[in-house]
Amino acid sequence: MSARRILFLAPATAVTRIFPKLRDAGFEVGIAENLKGASAFIRKSGPAVIFSRPSLPGYKVDDLLAVGADDPAFPPVIVFTEKGSAEEAEHCLSLGARDYWLEPLLFEKVVAALPAPRRAPAPAAPSSTLGGRTPEPRPGVPRIVGDHPAVRRVLALARQVAPSRATVLISGESGTGKEMFARFLHGWSDRADGPFVAVNCAALPEHLLESELFGHEKGSFTGAIARKLGKFELASGGTILLDEISEMDLGLQAKLLRVLQEGEIDRVGGTETVKVDVRVLATTNRDLDDWAKQGKFRQDLFFRLNVIPLRLPALRERGGDVLVLARHFAATYVREYGLAPAEFAPDAEEWLQRYDWPGNVRELQNLMERAVLLAGGRPITTRHFLLDPDTWPLFDEGDLPLGSTGADGVGPAGDGGDAAFAGAEGMDAGAGFAGGSTPGSAHEGGGSFPGGVIPLHEMERIMILKGLEVTSGNRTQAAELLGISVRTLRNKLNEYRGMGIEVA
Repeated sequence: MSARRILFLAPATAVTRIFPKLRDAGFEVGIAENLKGASAFIRKSGPAVIFSRPSLPGYKVDDLLAVGADDPAFPPVIVFTEKGSAEEAEHCLSLGARDYWLEPLLFEKVVAALPAPRRAPAPAAPSSTLGGRTPEPRPGVPRIVGDHPAVRRVLALARQVAPSRATVLISGESGTGKEMFARFLHGWSDRADGPFVAVNCAALPEHLLESELFGHEKGSFTGAIARKLGKFELASGGTILLDEISEMDLGLQAKLLRVLQEGEIDRVGGTETVKVDVRVLATTNRDLDDWAKQGKFRQDLFFRLNVIPLRLPALRERGGDVLVLARHFAATYVREYGLAPAEFAPDAEEWLQRYDWPGNVRELQNLMERAVLLAGGRPITTRHFLLDPDTWPLFDEGDLPLGSTGADGVGPAGDGGDAAFAGAEGMDAGAGFAGGSTPGSAHEGGGSFPGGVIPLHEMERIMILKGLEVTSGNRTQAAELLGISVRTLRNKLNEYRGMGIEVA
């Protein structure tokens, strides 16, 4: 097999544009329009790569891929087509195609695919939760937890397409783990040693996002005091993730389409075209097909991004995975905070399976951090979830979370606009508290409360102070941990200072 030989299984007109450049560059090019002609060239010349249309009169690429599946030394096959579809791409890749491209063919892109190593039989590997065999995971690749059939299907497809250069559109509700799947794809790809660069398309206005993506030259606009490389250049040789791609301005979408088709960018204010070698992944929490039909997203860009669609199921659709994930997160935070192993009481398990999970896996993760901390090594019950302030339990002195005593506790956040522990959005793993004494915990005048019931405002105060204690006075982290805004926390601290309580 020679790295300078290429076979195109397609009409000659599909190769006309790049044939002279390939010939002048010293490549030996074969063109066949049926499987018989292709077989003769393969036997005689041993091409390094075969570029094939999905179908020709009397021929389907399935036949060629079937031959390759039985022969480890068979050249890799890249399928290219005028009008592709996500279903066709998934089908070809599942049969063993190395990649799936949209026309027109580009000389630089074809050359970049050469020389291609011979494919070797896949080594035996341990069984995975997906069934069958799978390679050993690479260091740093995120672990996707779950055994629901919908998750298994997405994982199987993700592993199948990870080694290719095909663009992948990951869709799903907020909190389903779209960025984690993007990192999973990068980690299992041939680009795993290259950079992984994520860009939030919803976080910046159009003119700043363009500079962020493509870079700018010195003096190209006010404040451009030096040349800046864009994310596409920084991600060259690796993977770029375009997060929330649906929020990108239509004008910028046209420029992105050119990058995907031509593999080159223009810096803002620049005069030279820059070549980039980047694998593009995108995420969205919208129905992007419908978004395109409404004219809010370019349809041609949608088709270019949607070569491989991965739809992540919502947590409420994953059945028993809720408890699997809950135990996984609980065990993670038990280790992180050095607590005793936490078990789930029957009422907690029932509630977890019954709850609708609008915040999906992110909400469950943050809820488990809270429950582990409040349970303090004891069995986790529903009262440790504290999702609805109107139904918060009242703890007596002998049954307080975190092993606190006396008047310690937690309650609603008052008039600040948020409620403590009212939701799990925005809480980061790593901010927490593990028990112990609490400053400013005694209520006015000391003594116990009537009937052993602690007023909610006292519980609120002690948990706010505890949150500040374990975050070393970092108000942002404490607010995230408590599930309130920084503004609400600031107002509460001012209130406590007015009461003569020393706070950070």
